[in-house]
Amino acid sequence: MGWKWRSLMVGDEEDYLMLSGIQHFSFCKRQWALIHIEQQWADNVLTFEGQLLHEKADDPLIKESRGDRIISRAVPLVSHRLRVYGVADVVEFHRCDEGEGGISLPLRKGRWKPYPVEYKRGKPKPDAYDELQLCVQAMCLEEMFEAHIPEGALYYGEIEHRVRVEFHHDLRNQAALLLNEMHELFREGSTPEAVMAPKCSRCSLIEICQPKLAGKRASEYMRRYMTAVEKEGIGHA
Repeated sequence: MGWKWRSLMVGDEEDYLMLSGIQHFSFCKRQWALIHIEQQWADNVLTFEGQLLHEKADDPLIKESRGDRIISRAVPLVSHRLRVYGVADVVEFHRCDEGEGGISLPLRKGRWKPYPVEYKRGKPKPDAYDELQLCVQAMCLEEMFEAHIPEGALYYGEIEHRVRVEFHHDLRNQAALLLNEMHELFREGSTPEAVMAPKCSRCSLIEICQPKLAGKRASEYMRRYMTAVEKEGIGHA
């Protein structure tokens, strides 16, 4: 199958979410809600370095052809089934044999397999935050091209190396479950409460989130406040 241009039209649907949000959501549900529901954001050194790394990858004017590989950057993505949209840093198209599936491309002979590549600043993480984001990109491409995409890659700036990612059933299922939960919270407009954790120190929203206040009950705060009021005689003539 060739490119389905009509698949890129999101239209007036208001419940489509940014697919990159699954990386935030899997890292911290509250962080995702602060960004995507409450529209709050703050840069730190980590996010700034990430922006620099993406500058070349996100240049839509750059398109390269290297033998049996075509490299397209800043590729728009959408899935109407998952109700998400976004942009892939890089989608490579690898030439393949007729029996290997693949798709047809405009003005190109033969068959080509889409291969998404996402750029990240640091190094591979113990959790699957980045793998989930890349997997959703692949699921979007599969719907757009009507093709099966078994794998992609994450490029990490700190190690200057690619890490292969297999889009296996468990990863796909986890991504679908998280997206369903994201849509539910988005419809409710609900922001989860803060939970202090070691990873909070790496979050650019720590000053907005204030996780150190987590667990401090409002009733306890009011009790202390009223005690102070009575002690100081505030509000009395």
